[in-house]
Amino acid sequence: MPSNPRASIEIDAPIDLVWSVMLDTGSYSEWNPFIERAECPSPPKPGDPITLHVRWTNGRSTRSPERIKVVDGPADMGGVRRATLAYVYEGIGAKLGLVRGTRWQRLSQTPEGPTTYDTVEEFSGPLVKLAGPDRVEEGFRRHAEALKRRAEKLAGP
Repeated sequence: MPSNPRASIEIDAPIDLVWSVMLDTGSYSEWNPFIERAECPSPPKPGDPITLHVRWTNGRSTRSPERIKVVDGPADMGGVRRATLAYVYEGIGAKLGLVRGTRWQRLSQTPEGPTTYDTVEEFSGPLVKLAGPDRVEEGFRRHAEALKRRAEKLAGP
């Protein structure tokens, strides 16, 4: 069982386009099968609350209250363009110190290369197993695949 669920995918679209899809939380319902809706000021900025409406593979759903931690748009770092979006879980489990989680979503693109999307949830606390790391990882895979389809469609031929 992964204690830190993750997913990664290569996207044939410019990093700036992929980043804009990630930040357009109002459009998640159009393309994202894992996070069907995100209630968040747009564009999100550090300190903003964000409520994620998550849909599990079994059809069940849940709301996850989070807080934006990092919004670092695409920037050149040693010849590689990088961007990072992160948010911290603020639900009852976190308030009680039972489950903590920070989700990192990172983009990178070398010149002329595809954009790589990597995501990981850094879980900690005594009840991490109850957070369902396996189902979170499966959701991350669905999210990554959908992000790829959305960005590549917008990028066009």
